Amino acid sequence: MTEAQARGIAPTIIPRDQHVISRSQISERALTVLYRLKNAGYGAYLVGGGVRDLSLGREPKDFDVATDATPDEVKALFRNCRLIGRRFRLAHVHWGPEIIEVATFRALAPPDDADAGERVLEDGMILRDNVYGTIEEDALRRDFTINALYYNIADFSVVDYAGGMADIHAGRLRLIGDPEVRYREDPVRMLRAVRFAAKLGFTIDTETADPIPWMADLLDDIPPARLFDEVLKLFMAGQGTETFESLRQHGLFRYLFPATDTALDDDEHGQFITFVARALESTDRRVNEERPVTPAFLFAALIWPAIMAQLPKGRLTPDLDRELVEQSITEALERQLRQVAIPKRFAMPMREIWALQPRFDTRSEKKASRLFGHPRFRAAYDFLLLRGEAGLADPELAEWWRTFTTTSSDAPPPTPARRRRRGGKRRRGASGSEAANEPAAGNPDDGSG
Repeated sequence: MTEAQARGIAPTIIPRDQHVISRSQISERALTVLYRLKNAGYGAYLVGGGVRDLSLGREPKDFDVATDATPDEVKALFRNCRLIGRRFRLAHVHWGPEIIEVATFRALAPPDDADAGERVLEDGMILRDNVYGTIEEDALRRDFTINALYYNIADFSVVDYAGGMADIHAGRLRLIGDPEVRYREDPVRMLRAVRFAAKLGFTIDTETADPIPWMADLLDDIPPARLFDEVLKLFMAGQGTETFESLRQHGLFRYLFPATDTALDDDEHGQFITFVARALESTDRRVNEERPVTPAFLFAALIWPAIMAQLPKGRLTPDLDRELVEQSITEALERQLRQVAIPKRFAMPMREIWALQPRFDTRSEKKASRLFGHPRFRAAYDFLLLRGEAGLADPELAEWWRTFTTTSSDAPPPTPARRRRRGGKRRRGASGSEAANEPAAGNPDDGSG
């Protein structure tokens, strides 16, 4: 008897005529994986975000599969399969740009004869887990109820072990199990709660939300490189404004951008928070219009208040020593990198955007024409406009530059936006703002995935 069975957990089976999911909505490659597993005698289920999004009438960004086949057994069925991961062993079945992720059902607790090295915990946090179990156990191992729905290719039913379908109908985000235990297992679940709620327009269940403020410091134990990936997910999905407000509300933003959070709290006139909000609004607009975006601009905007907070009066002024500005940039970036690792391919453009800001303090057409030639001009110019909108730069100066860029024959021509690619799982670098994110801004990786 499994632990799930011992707990008396019985699934709700939702037959085909009582849910909205159709095979016509599922990727052909995902169906190929599901049917090949089924025909080989294994259980095969579409699971997670794909089932959730289809149930909400949304288009999934990718399709994940769960099965009782081990990763090695999956690999034996697909020549185009690669096994990845050490913390969680997964099978990736590749078809060009589309990747179908196949995960083996995981156990709630390792059996007595299991290899102790296959599950490693430290202070309640899961560091490694490759102990396989049943579908019942796998469902209870998932984080949120809405992500624990299984579409069974054998009879086209949806299997619900955690009340996820009811939560979807109620617009409620709820953790499976004891929230304190689940957050200690993986503190990033607190960020996921905020992200899913913002993405889906759901309300976070009270029991799920209440522990977050006093457990948020667990994020200090998460590697900075992983937090970089999470920040992209938080702010690249087109709901960055709502996500930012929720992160601040739940006390999470300070563990991603601590110096910026302090600057926002200390800003008596609200100019810093206006600046960040405008940058996020611009990013959301571009993402929702499927226009290219880059993390460099977004991170430049999120860290800018931390830089300005170190300067006299909290802003750039014409008489300010350039070396003082450079020192503030260096110190703010070094502090930020201890919390969230930003790759050099984004950190270097960020520094250029910041370093160009004092050079905009001119109304000389000759100097302005020279500045046009800088490869980061477009991004830096958009940054100036955001500063002007937030009251962090002279609005008349920003307007002078706006007029100059639209009337000067030296201005670079606008670059048409490229549509974002669609497809399965792939590496994504994402987020940014307005024309700053166009390839004309000198960004070789537009992060359009």
